Amino acid sequence: MAGQALEGIRVLDLTQIMAGPFSTLLLADLGAEVIKVERPQGGDDARHQGFRVGDDDSLSFIAMNRNKLGLAVDIRRPEGQAIMRRLIATADVLVENFRPGTLDRLGLGYDDARRIRPDIIYCSVSGFGQTGPWADRGGFDLVAQAMGGIISVTGTPEHPAKSGVPLSDLNAGLFASHAILAALFHRARTGEGQRLDTSLLEGAIAYTFWESNEYWATGVPPQGLGTAHRNSAPYQTFPTRDGSLAIGAANQRNWERLAQAIGRAELLEDPRFATNAGRLRNRSALAETLAETFRTRTTAEWMAVLEAAGVPAGPVLNIQQMYDHPQVRARQMEYVIEHPTAGPVHQIGPAVKYSRTPARIRRPAPLLGQHTFAILKELGYTDAECAALEQAGVVRDAHYEGPPPTEARPVV
Repeated sequence: MAGQALEGIRVLDLTQIMAGPFSTLLLADLGAEVIKVERPQGGDDARHQGFRVGDDDSLSFIAMNRNKLGLAVDIRRPEGQAIMRRLIATADVLVENFRPGTLDRLGLGYDDARRIRPDIIYCSVSGFGQTGPWADRGGFDLVAQAMGGIISVTGTPEHPAKSGVPLSDLNAGLFASHAILAALFHRARTGEGQRLDTSLLEGAIAYTFWESNEYWATGVPPQGLGTAHRNSAPYQTFPTRDGSLAIGAANQRNWERLAQAIGRAELLEDPRFATNAGRLRNRSALAETLAETFRTRTTAEWMAVLEAAGVPAGPVLNIQQMYDHPQVRARQMEYVIEHPTAGPVHQIGPAVKYSRTPARIRRPAPLLGQHTFAILKELGYTDAECAALEQAGVVRDAHYEGPPPTEARPVV
């Protein structure tokens, strides 16, 4: 079995819900040893959200926490803080998404951590960042999408909408993992650790490249365009006889190929549509006339026509259709892994394929406290001390005695 890029890197994951857990999931897929730290009473709130699996965890938690070890410890208690200090001494990275200042008050903030481990990389993911007038407010994806401009440019002017996926949550997690990798590279060269600070708000704003630049160029805040593109036309979805089709005629050559392929060559002589600038000015009229044509055939029929003409296009798929598509299957984007209590559960496959250090789904999300005693013993606690800490409510162990995890298998 090939090695993994982050083997030997220990990450302490003091996060919950989505943004923070997604960042550490990406690191875990690359081989980092991620220790998921949760409170003994209830654990990560995501365990109780969305579709539940039996009496145990939700699919939301299982999706975000694969490849991690589970440690349940009450970090509000002095004994729990002592455990965390021992752990920090062994860690390369700590990721947290508490409200700013919370871990400082518990003696586990960045300054506390670097006194224990001077080269630690300490990443904070919050709603609005560690500075500024909104720093101490809690953050949620919907609020970040609203304040980050995403909702104002999604949907239509009459019906603005949030992104259908939790875009600011996932972006913040992606940026956090990206920053951690850069910080690890810097540490490898210099020996220096550092503090990293990102937020859901910045995760939303950072993706408004076209929209922000349109505003800076015109002074007018852009609005939603449905599925249309700000800089190219036609570049949107159109209804067909039995579904919808996405057309990516993003340059003049593809526009000409499209018009000819669908039997609408006369549109090339229409002065409204002769250039991309004209098509943008007359986007609504162009969309109307193209929609009339696309409604006359099925999606599959149009796909055959457009593929033959070399026009970029694809069907609008629902989630089931997406996972059934042969290209998605070929890219191994759906896996199944055996969970200790839920049985076989599906997982989204790694989005990057590595030729030498592949991402892997090695173990399912942990039960609450599944590895608590094993981690404590590694830190030097005796069996008696582990039992006493659990009796006092400082820690919780799942006392799991089932089979060891088996690696996930792709659905093909």
